[in-house]
Amino acid sequence: MTFSIAHAEQELQKRSATLNPRWYPRYHLAARAGWMNDPNGLVWFDGWYHAFYQHHPYSTQWGPMHWGHARSKDLVHWEHLPVALAPEGPEDKDGCFSGSAVVDGDTLALIYTGHKFHGDPGSDDNLYQVQCLATSRDGIHFERQGQIIDTPAGLHHFRDPKVWREGDTWYLIVGSRVGDTGQVRLYSSADLRQWQEEGVLAEAQEGMGYMWECPDFFTLNGKRILMFSPQGLAAEGYRNRNLFQSGYLIGDWQQGQPFSTDGEFIELDHGHDFYAPQSFLTPDGRRIVIGWLDMWESPMPEQQDGWAGMLSLPREIRLGADNRLQMVPAEEVATLRGSYYPLLAQQLHNQRSHIVDDAEAIELELVWSMKSATAESYGLALGDGLRIAVDTQAQRLTLERRYPQFALEGTRSIALPAGDRLSLRIFIDRSSVEVFVNDGEACLSSRIYPLEGQRELALFASNGRATLHSGGYWPLDK
Repeated sequence: MTFSIAHAEQELQKRSATLNPRWYPRYHLAARAGWMNDPNGLVWFDGWYHAFYQHHPYSTQWGPMHWGHARSKDLVHWEHLPVALAPEGPEDKDGCFSGSAVVDGDTLALIYTGHKFHGDPGSDDNLYQVQCLATSRDGIHFERQGQIIDTPAGLHHFRDPKVWREGDTWYLIVGSRVGDTGQVRLYSSADLRQWQEEGVLAEAQEGMGYMWECPDFFTLNGKRILMFSPQGLAAEGYRNRNLFQSGYLIGDWQQGQPFSTDGEFIELDHGHDFYAPQSFLTPDGRRIVIGWLDMWESPMPEQQDGWAGMLSLPREIRLGADNRLQMVPAEEVATLRGSYYPLLAQQLHNQRSHIVDDAEAIELELVWSMKSATAESYGLALGDGLRIAVDTQAQRLTLERRYPQFALEGTRSIALPAGDRLSLRIFIDRSSVEVFVNDGEACLSSRIYPLEGQRELALFASNGRATLHSGGYWPLDK
């Protein structure tokens, strides 16, 4: 099949007309139709936020990757734009894989991985991944500049470039795999076209994964943060429960030296579905992260509806005094709010307390008094499929989803924070939930698939008493 932007647009127009909207997000960014995965090229350019993403317009399955494209003035109201890149050159004939975007004067530059096979695509021995460049003056139409970094000798997995500038120098990191060891490699350039290899920035120690995807490298409060998605981490107790993880290392770095870490790898999100996060700076200097709100090799029931995959809410990250990242919804998310409905402070005793019949797009703030609770479990339920609850025996906050008809069941959790008050900020969309704990201490994000009549939202307490100190909610909409 010959791929082109024109063919992709024709296919999207046809497919979007028949899309079933029952789980299609009301306020998260998803493709017009077809498949979406990693966010790419998140950037502010010429008065707009731009979000590109991995995209297969021709089906709801992963396929030869294109770059989908949307833009926004405020990070929450998105306008779909034409597909930005299609696999139509010799350097990317089998896919335009993940990458990043930078502003170079009056030009928007996309740096991405060209994915190609030389011979039988069934063998990694024939796989080659190279880094490519495309540029634009209007932020919509891109001119392909071709390959800028070739595959290093002996490597086959070499992808997901992230580019940034310090002084007069551009830097680029790229994830790679050497045998069964994940790496991040570093390059430098004066012009985005000629690149000098600077060696290995960071490498997996034993047990830290066979491939490090989607690396990102930035500074917060004087510390360097290496954010990446390692493949091959073994589950350990409550940690690393997903097939693939996303997280970060904190440390220090000077040009010409390897990255020196201060501590262990920390997961960024503790829900079922969060992968390939990428960060960027707003014009006022905030560091914003957006991730793919899905997980590889997990059932995606929305595929039967003509689409697959979505992006998370934009999240501001900060470095806390404990040297851990804190993550909260970007302040722009509040512009989605409708009228506020307060919830009365109340004590629940072996009961459910109804909130709304049909929670399709809603934000809630709940503050629970933990020390006075005698219930074994208490929290928030959406129909029979979702429970966000305090487990007082395990002393953990849990997110449990139960959709057995779609083979989606299981629990993710975090240790309960110290103190009497548990503050939760919860966002529910048609097929997702994002829970922010104690103003950024932790986050849990998962996909949900309630059927008709299964969107009643209620507070509950089981086998004892629980006290809601305060709360309220806002309907959300574009």
